[in-house]
Amino acid sequence: MLKGLSRFIQNRGRQLRQIMGRQTILLEPVCIPRAEHPLSRSEISDSALKVLYRLHKSGYAAYLVGGGVRDRLLGKLPKDFDVATNATPEQVRSLFRNARIIGRRFRIVHVRFGREVIEVTTFRGQAESDQSPHHEQSEAGLLLRDNVWGSIEEDALRRDFTINALYYNIADFAIYDFAGGMADIAARTLRIIGDPETRYREDPVRMLRAIRFAAKLDFTLSTETAAPIYEQAPLLLQIPPARLFDEVLKLFMAGHAVDTLHLLREYRLFGMMFPMTEEAFGHDPHALAVLEQALTNTDHRIREERPVTPAFLYAALLWPALKAIQADLVAEGMPPIPALQQAGNQLMHRQNQHVMIPKRFAFPMREIWDMQLRLEKRHGKRAFQLLHEPRLRAGYDFLLQREKAGEPTEGLAQWWTQFQEASESDRHRMIEALGQPAASGPRRRRRKPRKRKPNADQ
Repeated sequence: MLKGLSRFIQNRGRQLRQIMGRQTILLEPVCIPRAEHPLSRSEISDSALKVLYRLHKSGYAAYLVGGGVRDRLLGKLPKDFDVATNATPEQVRSLFRNARIIGRRFRIVHVRFGREVIEVTTFRGQAESDQSPHHEQSEAGLLLRDNVWGSIEEDALRRDFTINALYYNIADFAIYDFAGGMADIAARTLRIIGDPETRYREDPVRMLRAIRFAAKLDFTLSTETAAPIYEQAPLLLQIPPARLFDEVLKLFMAGHAVDTLHLLREYRLFGMMFPMTEEAFGHDPHALAVLEQALTNTDHRIREERPVTPAFLYAALLWPALKAIQADLVAEGMPPIPALQQAGNQLMHRQNQHVMIPKRFAFPMREIWDMQLRLEKRHGKRAFQLLHEPRLRAGYDFLLQREKAGEPTEGLAQWWTQFQEASESDRHRMIEALGQPAASGPRRRRRKPRKRKPNADQ
């Protein structure tokens, strides 16, 4: 199908785009009629169709845009459906009782159907002056507000990449290509729209999106798209840490986490989000291997449609940094367990300045870390008690990934694998085979409290 689409574009004899320096200039949009593309209404969710048809019947333009179009052209079944329209957010909300306007920087409408949310955006345009109350940028070029409405042509050039500027029109079922996205899909090339340096300054998260799409789609970044990232990577430090939490989940929970990690490190972006982990890679010979193994496990679970918790992901992303801080504290004379707790406190204080981890994930993440030391304590009744711990499974899975990656664990993960599968009598024999735990020092005798003599005055 892609080859057919590529031939279709060439046969039309249209030059979709010309590159002048680094600027992408729209020359003429291309219309791909229904008979020439694979996207069918039967592959669009009922919720998205309801939104599209209600907008259309109400006299507004209604287009499916972005991943819902792009993925189908790549031979994949689309999962996310975003809608673009010339209706303002207030007009969209008036059409749907189940809609609400969100955002301040970029006002959009979420139309909810049960668990499914259809995101509706109004065509964006270019501000006529820097004094527009609907458009605001920082002195460095960062977009602080962008709520200027425009035409579909203007909206296409405000999108990030050419492959995301493809619009499926519910009125005639044709796909409209405004920036040469069809040609880039055929060439498997990711190309930013407009001047890359300017677009990255407007929103540095676009650099992360470039990496995410390149890894997810197995695309190559065009030269002009890739070149500025190396120097502009520090722009990510301008992004609120809370926003980057969600971006990290999108990067590493899309089923291509290992490839994403390699690309982030290649373009010097990973260290902007996880500086202490990046630093640990240079000192710990096992650090990178452990993270790669944990991300491989994450990719495998996602492909099997098994759950992946953000707590486990972040535990893996920060484990090399945690180990490094703990090692320094132990070297200063602090016992391992208190050192781990103190290392966690220091790490979270510093990490939250880059990527903020909500408490609902930070607490279970730290329990996974704590479990790594608790799993070493197997003598007596401790191993049996740990079997009933709610965090045993996550802690054990993390230990398993560490051991698979070659981190020295003295076969601890293998022991716990056998222990969980063993019968009750075999478990007792495994505990006995461990022998007595090594003495940690002389045990102090507990003194009995002295009996106080009654006061003569009482």
